[in-house]
Amino acid sequence: MLSCKEITHLLSESQDRKLTLSEKMHLEMHLTMCKGCKNFKSQMSFLREACKQYVKARSKVDE
Repeated sequence: MLSCKEITHLLSESQDRKLTLSEKMHLEMHLTMCKGCKNFKSQMSFLREACKQYVKARSKVDE
């Protein structure tokens, strides 16, 4: 099983590229057992969405 450090790295990588099937399986298996990494994934998703909303709002202001 992958460590939390490896999982957080994979979660970051998944923002930039498509994960392999093996990586996805390791990731999902780990997330079912690790609350800390599940929280990290949730926080990353929240921040990504917040950044998208900010950029969207800024582009409307600049128009």
